[in-house]
Amino acid sequence: MDFVKEMLEKAKSLKKKLVLPEGAEGRTIKAARLLVDGGIAASVTLLGSEEEIQKAASAENLALDGIKVINPESSADLEKYANEYFELRKNKGMTAEQAKIDMVSTMRYGAMMVRLGDADAVVAGCLYTTADVLRAGLAIIGTVPGMKTASSCFVMQCADNSFGVDGCLIFSDCAVVPNPTAEQLAEIGLSAAQSCREFLGTEPKVAMLSFSTKGSGGDHPDVKKVQEALALMKAKEPNLPVDGELQADTALVPSISEKKAPGSAIGGKANTLVFPDLNSGNIGYKLVQRLGKAEAFGPFLQGFAKPISDLSRGASAEDIYITSAVTLARAK
Repeated sequence: MDFVKEMLEKAKSLKKKLVLPEGAEGRTIKAARLLVDGGIAASVTLLGSEEEIQKAASAENLALDGIKVINPESSADLEKYANEYFELRKNKGMTAEQAKIDMVSTMRYGAMMVRLGDADAVVAGCLYTTADVLRAGLAIIGTVPGMKTASSCFVMQCADNSFGVDGCLIFSDCAVVPNPTAEQLAEIGLSAAQSCREFLGTEPKVAMLSFSTKGSGGDHPDVKKVQEALALMKAKEPNLPVDGELQADTALVPSISEKKAPGSAIGGKANTLVFPDLNSGNIGYKLVQRLGKAEAFGPFLQGFAKPISDLSRGASAEDIYITSAVTLARAK
């Protein structure tokens, strides 16, 4: 499976609208140019000062033809967006005046474009921090109905295509929730399952990972947490193939699964790995990436009501291009 190629083709076929809040950043403009020229998005909007965006584009020797530019400060939609933001936050002490001030932020403005359907996806993070992106996403876009936890996943494309879906697996959560409760872990697992459907195009087989398999770790609190999360997931999605708590080899190797977890719902053929905490998730994906020579795509945010993605502040134009395509491919 060529993950990037499939996501580019899917995004191109969906023809959705993208907004990039860091419009005056050269890498963002390069990515926007690639997206427009490749027909990956129906439209791409850069947010920021028109003068600064034009200056940055000129410095990169790039034309802005076919790319929309909006300055939130002078936008005709600022009042409408500020009113919507005020209604969302007034119970938390927001005033109408402060809402208008806050909505000048390109991050919030971009998130509001997605909320109100003026864009289908938003991608940021080469200037904004992860906390900035998450705050805007949670306050404006919100989470999937019935879910409180926003999290993340990586798509790992391994050299050995016998694992997962032609070598591709979902790893979650590797970037957002440090020490999830059982309830949060269950929601991370359900979000990861949906990411598997969207990214890998197949039904998920979810493994809730642990240092323990089927009680071998005794009554340790970390084991109990995974067991509780599993029960919550089964209650919400009874037909979801999920099992836990499982050690990684039991989740991935059928012969070991037969010995350690006979009758497992996933039978050692997991395509979605859910880590019990951020320590194990972050360490795990980087070990697989570096020692296993796997390609790591992400992190992609999950659990949000509409597509939003965070970038590393060291992201290249190519990284922004790929992340944008993947995010557009999730747009309904």
